[in-house]
Amino acid sequence: MQFIWPWIFILLPLPLLVRLILPDSDKNQDAPLHIPFIEDFNSAPQNAGFINKSKLLTALAALAWILLIFAASRPQWLGERIDIPVSGRDLMMAVDLSGSMAAEDFDINGQTINRLQAVKIVAGEFIKHREGDRIGLILFGQQAYLQTPLTFDTQTINTMLQESLIGIAGKMTAIGDAIGLAIKRLNGKSADKQVLILLTDGTNTAGEVPPLKAAELAAKENLKIYTIGIGAASREVGSFMFKRTVKNNEIDEKTLNEIAEITGGKYFRAHNTKELNKIYSLIDELEPVEQETQSFRPVMSLFMWPLTVAFILSLLIAIAPFMSQLTHKVTGLFSKGAASNG
Repeated sequence: MQFIWPWIFILLPLPLLVRLILPDSDKNQDAPLHIPFIEDFNSAPQNAGFINKSKLLTALAALAWILLIFAASRPQWLGERIDIPVSGRDLMMAVDLSGSMAAEDFDINGQTINRLQAVKIVAGEFIKHREGDRIGLILFGQQAYLQTPLTFDTQTINTMLQESLIGIAGKMTAIGDAIGLAIKRLNGKSADKQVLILLTDGTNTAGEVPPLKAAELAAKENLKIYTIGIGAASREVGSFMFKRTVKNNEIDEKTLNEIAEITGGKYFRAHNTKELNKIYSLIDELEPVEQETQSFRPVMSLFMWPLTVAFILSLLIAIAPFMSQLTHKVTGLFSKGAASNG
């Protein structure tokens, strides 16, 4: 246990100092004579009860004051030290949400799903296993947006990815802008600590920065980019009765490959979920940076407990005179009633 403000304990003797400095109050001055019941003339036991009650209230007040000072010192309980595994890698994921990601050419467990759903399943599992890495999420279409900055909270990253929707950032594809945004968010890191994983199924059709120009800027900033082209080699299109097979020519594999080469990364083509799972081996190939182990001790505040007890004691002290008068009146009524019956 520790106290954030231990100096506040110097206020403990304050009530005694006030008692010594201030003069005694004259309780008998202008006191009205009020004897509602004949039993009030029995002064001997009443005085004894008053003395005992006064001592009890004083003790309760002293205890309440001690608890109040204890709460004001902000006591905290420190838990056991917990080590945080830190690999030192900063990974930014850029996921394409353009309209072409709605193409259903992936198969998982016999069920046909679209490209974004496949990315959510495979990349979601990848994120869960990235304990110790800081991960950020960029979603891009016609424009690029930072959905989540770099964080150790992989659960939040996965949640934001699962909640993403096709077309929410526009129907077209701005690959260069996504790379530029990643450069901005990862600027100032060392060469072997920052990585961008770019997942797209199309060609750059929007944005202000050309992809290759963005790749050159990334290389200057020591940002390594791993590009992944998503989409089957062909897919079936048409109605329920009449279908035809067409080739997928949307992916600009040449540009994606050049982006990876310029930045020292690697290009992957994911025709299916099995190839998309290469993301795992991709990250495992990265050498972690040696860093000192980080740790923390969970802190639990305790001030509310002594403060609650002090409040209850103060409430009891405040209502004690009224309860005493009520009890005395009820006792007197019963005594008068018994005398009348007698």
